[in-house]
Amino acid sequence: MKNKERRPARGKPARPGGKGPTGGKSPAMAAAKGGHGKTHEVVRRPTAKVASENSPAQADEPARKLQIRPGERPAEHVPLILESLGAGDFHLIDSGDGLKLEQYGPYRIIRPEAQALWPKALPSHVWDKADAVFTGDTDEDGMGRWRFTREALGETWPLSLLGVDFLGRFTAFRHVGVFPEQIAHWNWMKERIEGHGRPLKVLNLFGYTGVASLVAAAAGAEVTHVDASKKAIGWARENQALSRLERAPIRWICDDAMKFIQREERRGSRYDIILTDPPKFGRGPNGEVWQLFDHLPAMLDICREILAPKALGLVLTAYSIRASFYSIHELMRETMRGKGGIVESGELVIREAGLDGKTPGRALSTSLFSRWVPK
Repeated sequence: MKNKERRPARGKPARPGGKGPTGGKSPAMAAAKGGHGKTHEVVRRPTAKVASENSPAQADEPARKLQIRPGERPAEHVPLILESLGAGDFHLIDSGDGLKLEQYGPYRIIRPEAQALWPKALPSHVWDKADAVFTGDTDEDGMGRWRFTREALGETWPLSLLGVDFLGRFTAFRHVGVFPEQIAHWNWMKERIEGHGRPLKVLNLFGYTGVASLVAAAAGAEVTHVDASKKAIGWARENQALSRLERAPIRWICDDAMKFIQREERRGSRYDIILTDPPKFGRGPNGEVWQLFDHLPAMLDICREILAPKALGLVLTAYSIRASFYSIHELMRETMRGKGGIVESGELVIREAGLDGKTPGRALSTSLFSRWVPK
């Protein structure tokens, strides 16, 4: 299934070089049974077969049974707020009145932001100098268009974050090719890769335009990047060339994320760090449907199985869902029963940084996350 155009229902209609509708997610039919004193068992049926760049389409797999795992649940750290003030060519200038004003390299852009309930802090003449404004459907998953206030801008422009170069792009789903709130996770990952004594293996599911994959590879990891959108993979390869990482050990895999990790489980593949960033809803090229609340438990269960014995982390991010971070926090703790370690969950936020990029202002919440790490 295709990955969301972010998060244009990451079943995203293939973003112009972005994730398609299902963020490579596969649908699952779930049924639960159980009672007092009985094992709770959930049957998750994988999606219809989806062709992969690296392997032929396969017949549907038998239903996967999820059972409550033995052992204690991991310790917990909640709530944890991971904050980014900006990095490289990005910072949040101001927000308010349902909008946000951001700096992406040479361009100042305005996009809708429903959570910016407060009034704008900076005067209107600052906002009026924006180079591009996203107009049209203001729903997170809706399509629209960009209005250029002075002159038409090119479709793409160069950007840099954490030492990685990539292309920004004005897409029909308001996004520009990077989700800077993830800087907190990327810094965490980068530090662990660089501080380890051996090359780590990183799996990036629903990898979109590959910025996280390139950050990991530049730090010295062997990376497997999975996204169901051919356009997203193409964009990621462009970014790889721009970052001069053509020889970095990155596998670019265009496939349904669930199908891919099911094969990896059968093969006995193992990863030290897994990043998974699924959409809340999506449709695949063959009509497959991904529903976050229905299918996430099976995905995390498989991710646990393909973690290396001395893994360093499993990171889940969830966007645009009507839920508390506790919902994914408790799911992660149940998934990781008997594994030890600690589950850290909360929100990713970006703090306003003013025109100079150095003046802290209000914090804008962007997404929920849950992260398992060994103690």
